[in-house]
Amino acid sequence: MSVRCLVANRFPQWAHLPLIRVPSAGTDNAMYRLGADLVVRLPRMAASAARIGIEQKWLPRLAPYLPVAVPELVATAAPADGFPYPWSVYRWLDGADLAAGPGADLAAGPGADLADAAVRLGRFVAVLRRLGTAGAPPSSRGGPVGAHDAQVRARIAALAADGTVDAGAATATWRTACAAAPWTGAPVWLHGDLHPANLLARGGRLAAVIDFGVLGTGDPACDMLPAWTLLTAASRELFRAAADVDDATWLRGRGWGLHLGLGAVHVYRRTNPVLAATGRHAIVEAVADHAGA
Repeated sequence: MSVRCLVANRFPQWAHLPLIRVPSAGTDNAMYRLGADLVVRLPRMAASAARIGIEQKWLPRLAPYLPVAVPELVATAAPADGFPYPWSVYRWLDGADLAAGPGADLAAGPGADLADAAVRLGRFVAVLRRLGTAGAPPSSRGGPVGAHDAQVRARIAALAADGTVDAGAATATWRTACAAAPWTGAPVWLHGDLHPANLLARGGRLAAVIDFGVLGTGDPACDMLPAWTLLTAASRELFRAAADVDDATWLRGRGWGLHLGLGAVHVYRRTNPVLAATGRHAIVEAVADHAGA
């Protein structure tokens, strides 16, 4: 069943609108712009589909309080017509994601303002963290970063074997993250995947945060991710100040940056150059930040 047929069968009022695939390096969902004002979001796998309900339920409740634009849910659809997963229609958000094309490195993009992005993202995570969590689900990335110790060490060894990473420097960075004091507060809201591919910019400035697929509660450390996946030393402290986190959360967050960076390079270096490039950036920045601490 084609996407056009899915739309026509479920939402006949939109059957006449043009439908165009949205290019993206993302692997969890496929996006199709529908007319000028809508976008169809289809999960590509069961794991992504399992999180659709959380996003559909909670994002509309949180959106009014957030200081950056986020996707506006317009309609939902149940599995039907040969498509096995639930799917969504959102309001279209203009902008280019920061992991694609010339904007792959925001600092190098025409007219880009990395300092502005750092402050806006820091404020976003600070506001999100303070919203009420009654009845909220846990995020799959809300647990302790040290729970991934075996996987991280295995990936350091694998990538060090061909010279992709410096095993000693990466291991030292990881040990510091695992040794940081754990989160002992109540679980807080976190986006969980503030990857450059989930950040939209217009005119070089951050305009929206998208893809709330791992939205939930837990340790806020994972939302420090942009410090290493996107930012550099020159702007990282602006993000940290705006995010308003303690030293231990920052160190655990650096561990998340290293962990997810290693994973991106390990999994995608031969199949998805955009995600692999972001992973390499995260590794380099996390190790350098640790060395300069």
